[in-house]
Amino acid sequence: MTSKLTPLKDLKVLKHQIPAHGLIPNTSTQGKPLLIYRSAFPSGTGASQIEKHLASVGVVTPQWRYTMYSTSHFHSTSHEVLAVASGRAKLCFGHEDNPKRVQETLAGGDVIVVPAGVAHRLLEDLEGGFEMVGCYPTGSSWDMCYGKSGEESKIEKIKDLPWFRKDPVYGDEGPALGV
Repeated sequence: MTSKLTPLKDLKVLKHQIPAHGLIPNTSTQGKPLLIYRSAFPSGTGASQIEKHLASVGVVTPQWRYTMYSTSHFHSTSHEVLAVASGRAKLCFGHEDNPKRVQETLAGGDVIVVPAGVAHRLLEDLEGGFEMVGCYPTGSSWDMCYGKSGEESKIEKIKDLPWFRKDPVYGDEGPALGV
């Protein structure tokens, strides 16, 4: 592994089960929680270092650097790992109209493991320059779903997606393995 990480014993992990909302399955399909690793990477760790580290673990492939879309969406063909490289933002998980949604402010060094089916969107870029590294399980391709009629067959396939064989950040140990 190529980057210094917060030791597992010191890592603060938030786990959220988010119920389905309309045609958005959230965590109801596989029962895997939304995971937020607070400050997994030290503050100031750049996007290139994050990408190298995540690629070195060998279970996800970094595919983009960007903010988060401001429209609620989810993926039916892949889980997603989002590592915040810079800035601070308020994000919404589960859909903004869902009374059981999760809203969190995330900052550089935080990592989010988003199970397939969990809606997510940017609510507010708090400082300007919010950027994440977006990763997907190696060999997976991702799609965009919005909880609209006609997506039911895609949603049905989420139950068959394999979970991570290693934690995408910590490898052979880590929070994603215990869920």
